[in-house]
Amino acid sequence: MHTPADLDLPDVNTPVAAVAELASAGQSTTADRRITVGLIVNPIAGMGGRVGLKGTDGAGVLEEAKRRGARPLSSERALQALIRLADSNSPFHLVTGSGELGEDVARAAGLEPIVVYRTRSGRSLPEDTRNAARAMLRASVDLLLFAGGDGTARDVLGMVNDRVPILGIPTGVKMYSAVFGTTPESAGHLASRFIADAASLRLREAEVMDIDEAAIRNDQVSTRLYGYARSPYERHLVQNAKAGSGPGENATLDAASRQIVREMHAGCLYIIGPGTTTRRVMSALGLPSTLLGVDAVLNGVRVGADLNEREILQLMEGREARIIVGVLGGHGSLFGRGNQQISAEILRRTGADNIIVITTVEKLLSLEAGCLRVDTGEAEVDAMLSGYRRVHTGPDRSVFFKVTS
Repeated sequence: MHTPADLDLPDVNTPVAAVAELASAGQSTTADRRITVGLIVNPIAGMGGRVGLKGTDGAGVLEEAKRRGARPLSSERALQALIRLADSNSPFHLVTGSGELGEDVARAAGLEPIVVYRTRSGRSLPEDTRNAARAMLRASVDLLLFAGGDGTARDVLGMVNDRVPILGIPTGVKMYSAVFGTTPESAGHLASRFIADAASLRLREAEVMDIDEAAIRNDQVSTRLYGYARSPYERHLVQNAKAGSGPGENATLDAASRQIVREMHAGCLYIIGPGTTTRRVMSALGLPSTLLGVDAVLNGVRVGADLNEREILQLMEGREARIIVGVLGGHGSLFGRGNQQISAEILRRTGADNIIVITTVEKLLSLEAGCLRVDTGEAEVDAMLSGYRRVHTGPDRSVFFKVTS
């Protein structure tokens, strides 16, 4: 057992009693002071991904996601991180919000959290993320672990600034910020290392970025840097922020795209992933594209635009299918960041040998981790995609590059 039992606080926004219990549980002296980890779970983060909504910012978008059959994923992925955290050999305290804001998943992982913030309605609301972060700041947490996407990172940073290190469990849609673990397990492992030896673990200034979701739905990209957070860093456990293409790469990508088009097979369904790189493939076909959505092409004709997971699966029925994707610059993601419409089930049916990756040598060389990443949410599919895979870097040019989960 790592943490004291839950507290029944009389005031949802006053964690004074919890802070007092932390002191009585062993935090009162410097010699035996335990690390205190704060946990916030955004229960709706990521719901818009597979249904093609690019996020869940705004009540109207959330309702549309539900109408399309979206289901919550955040708690499942948070649990993967917390199971790693629960295996820590070092004692620690865990403080969190009530119910789906963190308490439920913490208990499911075998932890006994202290609740320092209770939702007034019994259900988590958007402002509860910010209120919980403020409560954890008052509770003097040493690390704030949150499950969500870029919007959640923005909310947390806005409350704690640089006063508390933060670390993200990736459960959102975009996750372009540099505060996220490469996978939920990586985030849990890094938090466990922080607990074991916070003094020696490097903290870096990590970018918190977000994209205007309303602009994305109008096929426009509007990215903003919201600030820098202090965040634990271990090269292979955290991602870097998204980066754009460098100068001089456009002609190479155009030529590589034209070659991919020349080699397309009749009768084969091509699933075209989001981004400016794959947009060049559509341009070479003479077709319009959805910049941050998934399109489908059959025999030179666009047969689907801005597709969700269900629509892609329907188009795949009875057909050979191939997937064309680019590399998300900065952190090298292939699947799991901004293209959740191409789900683990779609990847399983397509097969690893039918995935065409296109990028530039410059973008590969800029990847600090020296590998590409997959985080589909299913370990079996991640394993299928891992290993050395062919990456098209120009006309008649390709390299074999390491892919890892």
